[in-house]
Amino acid sequence: MQGHLIDVVVRRVRQLTPRVREYLLASVDGSALPRGAPGAHVELHTASPSTGPVVRHYSLIGGEGLADDPADTYRIAVQREDRQRGSAHIHATFEEGTRLKVSRPKNNFPLDRRDHRSLLIAGGIGVTPIYAMLRSLVRRQRPFELVYAGRTYDQLAYADEIAALAGAQGRLHFSGDPAVDHLDIPALLAAQSDDTTVYVCGPAAMIEATHAAAEALGWGASRVRSEMFTAGPAPDDAPFEVELRRTGRTVSVGRDVSILDALAAEGIDMLSDCRRGECGLCPLPVIGGGDRIDHRDRYLSDEERAACDTLCICVSRARGTLVLDA
Repeated sequence: MQGHLIDVVVRRVRQLTPRVREYLLASVDGSALPRGAPGAHVELHTASPSTGPVVRHYSLIGGEGLADDPADTYRIAVQREDRQRGSAHIHATFEEGTRLKVSRPKNNFPLDRRDHRSLLIAGGIGVTPIYAMLRSLVRRQRPFELVYAGRTYDQLAYADEIAALAGAQGRLHFSGDPAVDHLDIPALLAAQSDDTTVYVCGPAAMIEATHAAAEALGWGASRVRSEMFTAGPAPDDAPFEVELRRTGRTVSVGRDVSILDALAAEGIDMLSDCRRGECGLCPLPVIGGGDRIDHRDRYLSDEERAACDTLCICVSRARGTLVLDA
């Protein structure tokens, strides 16, 4: 272990779908890895020869079916995006024996064991934390319903395992089939009992539709919990510089690394929590270069973004040199 990162090695690679591969990551020395509860993820740290450092966040699945992974093993699944992104580098270079580093598990999407009933909604690769939650609910014999949506069966990672675990309480929804209606999220939520808590992970449109449906039904905000799958940087992202005016340091931010992660790699710790631009813990004041900011958060208001004097360093980017009051 080095600092807050853990040395691991790829133990096994398995192709789940044409675009999704599963990786078993084992501790290099065979020691037990810190465990993560359902919904937890780890930061994966590696480097691409063409784009530099790569930091990605992947949910821990925890096992297969009801069997837990060995104590020295993490199980993740990576969906390959376009060839310029970190996921493509992982698919192209990770094989048995590849060494890398991961963080300790972090959990911004925890399954509450006190829930009376759970509705699990997964879209595409957003199934990874949902699979971990399903395993927990089945093992504890808790009441649930599961809906796993994707375009076609061959694009749904873990479809067989999830269908077997969920049984009659689960269903797969294929949006690419013209004979199948669009997933009716408002109707799905309206059919739930008053003691149901919803967990949804997938594309932004699915998550936004779920929150909107819950609000329309008059549900309290705490009844819908979500985590959004993001594919990483945009195809035209480029490296840029961040100058920290008060500390007098300048840090390079690679195209596959957030400002927050670039600062952390240089030993500069900043307040953060969600790493999705939602919680409002990481915004920093901008002194220079504000007109070149690409805001990607869901926390700042339109007026705050237009003012160009603050940004969420966990997701937003810039061009050229950005000067921060830090």
